[in-house]
Amino acid sequence: MGDKSGTLLIKRYASRRLYNTETSDYVTLDDISGFIQSGREVQIVDLKSGDDLTRQYLLQIIADHESRGENVLPINVLTDLVRSYTTHAHSVVPDFLAQSFEMLRDGQSQVMENLGSMNPLANMPGFEMMKAQQEAFMKAMTGGAVPGAQPSQEAKEEGELSAIKEQLAELQAMMSKLGK
Repeated sequence: MGDKSGTLLIKRYASRRLYNTETSDYVTLDDISGFIQSGREVQIVDLKSGDDLTRQYLLQIIADHESRGENVLPINVLTDLVRSYTTHAHSVVPDFLAQSFEMLRDGQSQVMENLGSMNPLANMPGFEMMKAQQEAFMKAMTGGAVPGAQPSQEAKEEGELSAIKEQLAELQAMMSKLGK
């Protein structure tokens, strides 16, 4: 067995089947998505050529999620990504995206703490519910990395994501009015 904290090696056979070298069984894109969501790093290589196919399969996982209606990437972001492939901006875009997601991951716990301790709305009725919805939103945006989230809540939260987005926008509007 491999090191469970290290990178999980997946080999793609000529038949295009994906083989988990840790558990010695075949896996699907959904399985790989689950590994990544649980915090594992994954590398997918072609068995015959040794080519790294990780990027190709990660893009396929994203496309599958988006086609199922699990829209995380707004149309304008997707459009800008396409434009970045046809302009000279492509040299800046990957670094910018990586840093943005890193800041989002690193800052999410600080945001959750600040919501409760420094927010003047903390004593407002229903604030705990809004805080829980904010945590669910952060979890959805970061692929489930919010500490303390229950796996059984995951399916329920997926269905409520659009309502959470609306309520987040309302909360932001309320906070902006308070700041004036």
